[in-house]
Amino acid sequence: MGEMKNMDRIYREYAETVYKYLFCLTHDAELAEELTQETFYQAMKTINNFRGDCKLSVWLCQIAKNMWRRDCAKKNKNKSIPLDDIEFKLSAKENIEEDILKNEDKLTLFRKLHSLDEKTKEVMYLRLTGELSFREIGDIVNRSENWARVTFYRGKQKILKEGDK
Repeated sequence: MGEMKNMDRIYREYAETVYKYLFCLTHDAELAEELTQETFYQAMKTINNFRGDCKLSVWLCQIAKNMWRRDCAKKNKNKSIPLDDIEFKLSAKENIEEDILKNEDKLTLFRKLHSLDEKTKEVMYLRLTGELSFREIGDIVNRSENWARVTFYRGKQKILKEGDK
């Protein structure tokens, strides 16, 4: 019974982060919710395998990514995201992200994002579509908050520089 209570606590603490991460991968709220549930079901089945060599949030996001990949394989999807299907949410408070979008339409922006290296692209997607903090992004990709911030900044600079051409 104690293990079930523990999973409830873990779910309450990390469900939102896992959902945001999956939303960044899927750009589909319903699918992200479904995969979040599957992630925690899988985590519950395998919690005894958690060795503690990474943060719990990182472990859960690794499971989530595997659930997403499995779902993609089932549906014969490739990893790229159709640009017209992307819902772009920004918080009015986030000036950095708004600066990027000021002179860019969504299609152009996501084409430019697509040309970035994988790690930079992942950080940019997580920040722009998942509205995750740099600390949460760092945790998810198993890097520091500062690394996530610098990677985002460099990605932003590449996108802005491309716009000047």
